Amino acid sequence: MAKLSQNWKKLSSKIQDKPKNGSVKKPTLKGKISKKVKASISEKLSTTNNTTTTTTTTTSTTDVVPIASSTKPTATPLEYTLWTQNHTINVSHIPKTPKPLPLSRNDSRKLDPGKYVAIDCEFVGIGKDGEESALARISIINYYGVVLLDTYVRPQERVTDWRTWVSGIQSYHMQDAIDFKTAQLKTMELINNKILVGHAVNNDLDILFLSHPKSMIRDTCKFPKFREIAGGKSPSLKKLIKHFIQVDIQIGQHSSVEDARATMLLFRLFKREIEQSMRNRNKRQ
Repeated sequence: MAKLSQNWKKLSSKIQDKPKNGSVKKPTLKGKISKKVKASISEKLSTTNNTTTTTTTTTSTTDVVPIASSTKPTATPLEYTLWTQNHTINVSHIPKTPKPLPLSRNDSRKLDPGKYVAIDCEFVGIGKDGEESALARISIINYYGVVLLDTYVRPQERVTDWRTWVSGIQSYHMQDAIDFKTAQLKTMELINNKILVGHAVNNDLDILFLSHPKSMIRDTCKFPKFREIAGGKSPSLKKLIKHFIQVDIQIGQHSSVEDARATMLLFRLFKREIEQSMRNRNKRQ
């Protein structure tokens, strides 16, 4: 199961030893919380048979903090593919441009967290010249690309470089951000007992001071077939998607939601081979 890392326990004890103003405040959740999102989406599904939705769905078995609730007229190629292809991914059926996302009564099961979740984080710079990284946004999606968590996170230290050119994050995003500990606990709850999919996922876990069982991690940057196209090195997510899916991502500022979907799509495309690779690795250990 997911749990706090030893580094976080040590850091947390130090923070508690040196409280500001003589007290330690219990973290509170900022922003609007929706506890009935799943029910409302299910209701929409029941009334939109053979029609097109323009709503970005966000669902979880727990409270979810969405970054925005604005509607989308279409879905990205990755979002469309994850939602419409139920099992084996057929690359020839992946659209090259955004398409309307079809919904039917049978789609309600896709809103559940399920067995597999993918995670991606965006970082900002702290410390001298912004050389160190701090969590500023976290996104978690399910097997079908549905957003389970997407929120800005307020860094615990002063930000010295927002890295906006790549992260897309600016100072005003922190107005509705949640605190680090809340993000940490929500993440731990969502990934607990799940197969966690990610690209260099240990970077995300480390920044969150979380650990996860190795047997329940599927890291796309470690899959041998993916490393082949990078000469044995760790391949970039952008390069993998372009090579196997023929779709461009990360054009300009990154989106942690889109990167999480890209990672899940790669995993689903080679799910059988990745699982076999994991079994072979476990046998050698």
